[in-house]
Amino acid sequence: MNREMPKPAARPANPCFSSGPCPKRPGWSVAALERALVGRSHRSKEGKARLKLAIEETRRILGVPADYRIGIVPASDTGAVEMVLWNLLGSRPVDVLAWESFGQEWVADITESLKLPDARVMGAPYGELPRLADVDFDHDVVFVWNGTTSGVRVPDGAWIPADRAGLTICDATSAVFAMDMPWDKLDVVTYSWQKVLGGEGAHGMVILSPRAAERLQTWDSPYPLPKIFRLAKDRKIDEALFEGATINTPSMLCVEDYLDALRWADTVGGLGGLVERSQRNLAVLADNERTYHGVAPVGGPSACFVQGLTRDSLLHRVPGGWEMRDGATSIGSATDDEVRITVSWKAEVFADADECARADGHTDDLTLDQVVETFLADLHRRGIDAAAPADPIGDRAPQQVHAHERGDVLARGTSGEVQRRAVLHDAPLLEHE
Repeated sequence: MNREMPKPAARPANPCFSSGPCPKRPGWSVAALERALVGRSHRSKEGKARLKLAIEETRRILGVPADYRIGIVPASDTGAVEMVLWNLLGSRPVDVLAWESFGQEWVADITESLKLPDARVMGAPYGELPRLADVDFDHDVVFVWNGTTSGVRVPDGAWIPADRAGLTICDATSAVFAMDMPWDKLDVVTYSWQKVLGGEGAHGMVILSPRAAERLQTWDSPYPLPKIFRLAKDRKIDEALFEGATINTPSMLCVEDYLDALRWADTVGGLGGLVERSQRNLAVLADNERTYHGVAPVGGPSACFVQGLTRDSLLHRVPGGWEMRDGATSIGSATDDEVRITVSWKAEVFADADECARADGHTDDLTLDQVVETFLADLHRRGIDAAAPADPIGDRAPQQVHAHERGDVLARGTSGEVQRRAVLHDAPLLEHE
């Protein structure tokens, strides 16, 4: 984004709000940890059983295919991702996608630490996605499913071909348990316990498809692998890691907390209930007039604005894509992957029947004088000198006022309409008010 976002004046009422660790489940207390196997070795029979249960319950709730391997690894999601990059990359060119801070971390790992010679970085600013149609799936592909720090996610798995040659390596730490994951399109998935389910930090999860396992069995990483990164040795997978053993010592207190979160997931309807809960929460935040890119973007700003659109312009289906027409005149076209159609549904909500009656009867409608007075008062509070127009409706004298603090332009056009122009990526989006 090319505009500065103001620092919020109000803090969240709940201080347990971050990109991880995240809030505990509703009703959580330390009593949930009473069954924790503290003071016992994770290598004991009981310890291994607890760790194996965590893997089995993860598979059941997420619907992970039976032939995918699931392991508990050190160092949270960061350790899980880097373990995979160091073990699997190097035999093919790599496309690494980045549109927020964690994706940029994987770019740095691949280009600066591993120094892969055939790495292609496909970046996009916060609030946007790279052009997914340009990804080369003959390469290995590294990406986040949902940007932890930007909130922008890939739309689904349709952009990933089933017959890909390379591996898809997905950091899904802010998506697993909150979104449906197309397992057949993902060869590696990583996450940590501390994001969606509100678990504690330090533990990561690695999920490997048969294709990823085959890479481990046929490729010798040219990079030194410390013990905590070692998924295989001499092309032989450490199968114990996917049956409840761990590379280093886990916290059995954290393991119990994760198991508690998985038990809670069942009480809200399993994966379906968790996804629905996530979508309801998203609706609270996103159903407003201020959310930047409330609809997932496709393409860059230059592709989003068609000159000549009017209220009568229509979108017509044509072979291979869509055409915008104003009457019989074609004013633009786009391929299928450049178009996203959304249906906007709004509802008026009232505190009570009296408030509804006032709205229906128009007894508390704003007058033109009130609108002008409110507008001028707001400008004066911002230190902007502006005089009341003699004729707010008919005055066609061009006037322009810049509200610099908001990065917006408030303009009075020659048509007499008051316009609000929000400057997004150097491209104006006009809204008539």
